[in-house]
Parts: sequence; structure tokens; C-alpha cells
Amino acid sequence: MILGLTLLGAIHTLISLVAVGAGIWAFVRDKAVVPDTSLGKTYVWATVLTCLTGFGIFRHGGFGAPHALGIITLLVLALATFAWRRKPHGAAWAYVATACYSLTFFFHMIPGFTETFTRLPVGAPLFSGPDDPALQKVIGVVFVVFLAGLTWQLVRLHKARGIYPTPGAA
Repeated sequence: MILGLTLLGAIHTLISLVAVGAGIWAFVRDKAVVPDTSLGKTYVWATVLTCLTGFGIFRHGGFGAPHALGIITLLVLALATFAWRRKPHGAAWAYVATACYSLTFFFHMIPGFTETFTRLPVGAPLFSGPDDPALQKVIGVVFVVFLAGLTWQLVRLHKARGIYPTPGAA
């Protein structure tokens, strides 16, 4: 075991890093997760696999908040997919899809920060556990950054008259 990770935990972590990397790249390149692109598909499928592999991890006992977050993430991804497919039927669906895909990225940050910084640095982790008040503050700051980014995305979408932007467009 490395850093207390089981084989499943290590696989789960690697898949989640692919999802986060694809998400960051999508936000930089396309200004949003665009599921019609190979990058968007990578993000979506890696997020699904992250959730599914997470269901087999029980570091903190039985079914808990991380498992609930996985279920919520899958539900939000389903809504995002539905909204994305409906966007030709009304501009509002583009806003829903954008918000949902961005929200799933924020969801990655919660266990990402929690699991990383309750293990690292080795021997002296930054946070004592998921309920550490300092960690909660960090997640709060990440949530504010998410809200600012989402607001920017939605304003950008509105300026484009609700038409989802072309990948790579400024």
C-alpha cells in the first residue's frame, strides 16, 4: 500500500486524475466541458468511472458521504447529458448543461482536497480528517471559485445569445 491506498484506491485515484486533468484542459481550451469533443467525453467517462470505483472504497467505514457524493455526481451528470441533448430545443438547456458539468468538476475537488491533504505530506498531513475546520474553509474557498467560474461561463453563454460556444472559441 502506498499512502494507505488499496489497489482499487490507486486505480480510483488515477482515473480521477484523468477526469480532473481533462476538466481543467476543457475549461482552458473550450471554456466549458463540451461533451461532443474527445476531451469532454474523456472528462465525462472518467468522472463516471471515478464514481463507480469509489463505491468500492470504504476508508471511513461503510456507506458514507463520499458514496452519497458519487451518487449525486452521477445524477448531475445524467441531468447534464439530458440538458445537453435538449439544448437545440431552447437556450435554457445550454445553461443547465453548463452548470451541471461545472458542478461535477467542483464535486471532484471535495474528495480530491480531502483525500490528498489528509495523507500529504507523508507523516504530517495538512488536515486531520474530512471534518477538519481548516479543510472545510479550503472547500469553502474552492466553492466560491466555482461560483465565480460558473457565473463567468453563464454570462459568456448569455452574450452568445444562449448558443453553446464552439470548442476553442474565445
